Amino acid sequence: MAADFRLRCLVLLLCATFLCVFAAENKEKPKKKKDIRDYNDADMARLLEQWEVRDDIEEGDLPEHKRSPPPIDFSKVDASKPEELLKMSKKGRTLMVFATVSGDPTEKETEEITGLWQGSLFNANYDIQRFVVGSNRVIFMLRDGSMAWEVKDFLVSQDRCAEVTVEGQVFPGKAAKKDQNKTAERSQPQKEKRQEEEE
Repeated sequence: MAADFRLRCLVLLLCATFLCVFAAENKEKPKKKKDIRDYNDADMARLLEQWEVRDDIEEGDLPEHKRSPPPIDFSKVDASKPEELLKMSKKGRTLMVFATVSGDPTEKETEEITGLWQGSLFNANYDIQRFVVGSNRVIFMLRDGSMAWEVKDFLVSQDRCAEVTVEGQVFPGKAAKKDQNKTAERSQPQKEKRQEEEE
């Protein structure tokens, strides 16, 4: 009887092992393939997910917000110049520079003026795009944000540039300085007249 019990246990164990191996083989076998013409949107989405899981995407192909920022070497940064730290932190990142054209230009005049600025920057090998957003306002988009301060220096030196905004900092342009000088000249005679009247 003990031999009969052992034989039954051995047969049961073999059956369980055989079932486990058979189930594992079924999982590994691919399902019947569907014809590509019969794929619906859900099938295509699953296929895309499979490709993305198996595909190693290179760092340069990732969207900018998913890329890791370039390492900053603080030994090369001068602590007395915060602009240098900003340049290094924006390297390889897209950055927008806002510029205002002086006077009261039409949108067409703004396009012509800023088109000349963009052409000059392009000739100086700056990868830059321009978007007119108002009658006197324009956005310059740079692929490499570390160059934004050089672009800012160029823009503020232009005769028709009223102001340039980079990272929330406003820099007065050449036209803004002229306007301040004119208003100062106008207000000075008025101040002198008031002083004479008071005396």
